[in-house]
Amino acid sequence: MKKIYLILTLCLSYGFVVGQTKEPVRKDPVRTDPVVENIVKEATENSQLEKLAHELMDVIGPRLVGSPQMQQAHEWAVAKYKGWNITAKNEKWGEWRGWERGVSHIDMIAPRVKSLEGMQLAWSPGTGGKTVTGDVMILPDVADSAAFQKWLPSAKGKFILISMNQPTGRPDYNWQEFATKESFEKMKKERDGQTDAWANRMKKTGYTARTLPVALEKAGAAGVVMSYWSKGFGANKIFGAYTKTVPTVDISLEDYGLLYRLTESGHTPKISVRADAKETGVSQTFNTVGEIKGTEKPNEYVILSAHFDSWDGGSGATDNGTGTLVMMEAMRILKKVYPNPKRTILVGHWGSEEQGLNGSRAFVEDHPEIVQNIQAVFNQDNGTGRVVNLSGQGFLNSYEYLTRWLSKVPEPIRTPIETRFPGAPGAGGSDFASFVAAGAPAFSLSSLNWSYGTYTWHTNRDTYDKIVFDDVRSNAILAAIMAYQASEDPAKTSREKSILPIDAKGAPGAWPEPRKPTRRGGMD
Repeated sequence: MKKIYLILTLCLSYGFVVGQTKEPVRKDPVRTDPVVENIVKEATENSQLEKLAHELMDVIGPRLVGSPQMQQAHEWAVAKYKGWNITAKNEKWGEWRGWERGVSHIDMIAPRVKSLEGMQLAWSPGTGGKTVTGDVMILPDVADSAAFQKWLPSAKGKFILISMNQPTGRPDYNWQEFATKESFEKMKKERDGQTDAWANRMKKTGYTARTLPVALEKAGAAGVVMSYWSKGFGANKIFGAYTKTVPTVDISLEDYGLLYRLTESGHTPKISVRADAKETGVSQTFNTVGEIKGTEKPNEYVILSAHFDSWDGGSGATDNGTGTLVMMEAMRILKKVYPNPKRTILVGHWGSEEQGLNGSRAFVEDHPEIVQNIQAVFNQDNGTGRVVNLSGQGFLNSYEYLTRWLSKVPEPIRTPIETRFPGAPGAGGSDFASFVAAGAPAFSLSSLNWSYGTYTWHTNRDTYDKIVFDDVRSNAILAAIMAYQASEDPAKTSREKSILPIDAKGAPGAWPEPRKPTRRGGMD
């Protein structure tokens, strides 16, 4: 009788029901950890993501390094953390050219009137509170650089179109869905031919995409007009200007094509441009760093990482507003449900990632005492999607601790994540690479695409409406649990590096080396 009782007790304890042949029902080990349960509960029932997104993307807006909005964002983040009883500060690492975007207003006034969709590029000179008017000219197809020098005086007082006129504003996926195969192939062949011809046209000027606007400016052009199509409906990439005295503007593919065709057909469009940008002198640049102090190993560190700056064609929502939200929300949750971590948990909101990982490189250079004692860095950057990739970044034993930590993450969040071990060390791309180069175990929480490269990465369409909050919430839960697990782990993470494969030249693969940040930028 005792034996039968013992068997029955064991069956019940493991979820078996006597007399049934169903698979045993086992308790999900994730649910046995009250901290994990409370992380999920807080993220689900008391999410602050929408509120944070509104304040950061709608109220503050884009965060170009050196702009007043970047400084406003740093101050906002510190205030938020202090409101959650998290110690935070803005740590200066350098200086940048100060510039503030104003209103861009671009109109075609001949041969008919039409307001054009466009904007000045970052750091473009303004028009001094005036409206500048001039005819439009297309960059000529000259024989060589000598011929171009002879043409240059013709640019005086004109707005010069320097981008190829795209043959279609429909992205390839739209052609694939609706066009005949023959029509699609014909379009691609013609586009390839035009692309090669335009590249050759540019080459014959003797200038590059960087130096040509400066040459036109020196020749007295009224302004430089371009269109950097992002290969999606209505999406253009907005980067920085190289001119110092005349405006450089980007115009949407649709409106740029209109100007180009009118010019080509001899109708000589005239445009007026008002750009109210202003220089604001030398601006200090910062990283915002928050801290939940460790209780047992305060001098070992888990770091949640996301760059804070953005380009400013949109509001920087998915690059990297969503990464910022993930790490802020994870820190808020951890402070509430895990206020006394074993190791110190830091959050780093890095400045000037877009200009070369400058904020994180400066942090690595300025804080060797932290870098040498890092348990793990978790960085999130590439868009609003839920995390689906995690690489070991070349750390030989990363599979052991990362998979163990991941096993504590709820199954719906954990299962879609594809892991690669040991992986290869990232040499760039986002801020985790600054830490990897210094030999610290740092990992990218890489996201599902959501047409990031086409529609939101550095574009005029990177705005609040593109945020997928369910995915961002999932990522905040993941980041918080991974930070918790890394903090609690009894063992220090291994930094042993894998042997990298032979490169294309037959040389042994080399680990990336730390690079110095640009600490004074944009002022040359």
